[in-house]
Amino acid sequence: MLRERLQLVLNAPAFERTILVLIAVNAVTLGLETSPTAMAAFGNVLFVVDRTILAIFTLEIAARLFVDFRGFWRDPWRIFDFIVVGIALLPAAGSFSVLRAFRILRILRLISKVEAMRRVVSGLLSALSGIGSIVLLLGLIFYVFAVISTKLFAKDFPDWFGSIGESAYTLFQIMTLESWSMGIVRPVMEVHPFAWALFVPFIVATAFTVLNLFIGVIVDAMQSEHEAEARAERDAMMSETELILAEVKALRAEVAELRKGSQTA
Repeated sequence: MLRERLQLVLNAPAFERTILVLIAVNAVTLGLETSPTAMAAFGNVLFVVDRTILAIFTLEIAARLFVDFRGFWRDPWRIFDFIVVGIALLPAAGSFSVLRAFRILRILRLISKVEAMRRVVSGLLSALSGIGSIVLLLGLIFYVFAVISTKLFAKDFPDWFGSIGESAYTLFQIMTLESWSMGIVRPVMEVHPFAWALFVPFIVATAFTVLNLFIGVIVDAMQSEHEAEARAERDAMMSETELILAEVKALRAEVAELRKGSQTA
């Protein structure tokens, strides 16, 4: 009986909205803790609010574990909530003091609470296999161009192309198009006039081609996720419609039987 009552409370829309509000409030309080002025004026209040909200989150997780322990661990979003709250419960003293900065991770619980955010994250996760292949392709391109640029420009520009690692970092800056022309390529071209023949194909292959593949894979994955959800909703509606039709047929049969009984009487 207690489990059933707790489950009704946990699944109530009002309770979900309350948790969302608490997550947002907690995000604001954690942000205010970074302000010396706010801490000087409201430090004790912010601490009490933070501890109170953390206690509520902990009780919520404990209640969900009590209601459905096995089902809790089968839901990846519940596990995510458990990890986020668990990090916040670790002692923020001594060697664990660095974990105080990670308390803001509690705001990530919004992902598990908001359906639209869950859909986006699910799409990203389903796109990981395709993204992995693109990362390998990008790494291959970077390695090839890093070796070439190191051999060509290391002597004249050791700070930018002195090693494969430095060349790869410089190429990464070029790929992001951040000061790539005036900052790197034109100075190199003053010494090596045909350096553009290396950098322009690199930009075309990375910034204009491979990176767009990332977007394509992610959009395709999200579209597939949306179609899967829409299909599941249609299937649920069809099953519900079939159930209603079966009940209507049963009612018609009962009415027909009652009519026959009244006619014979």
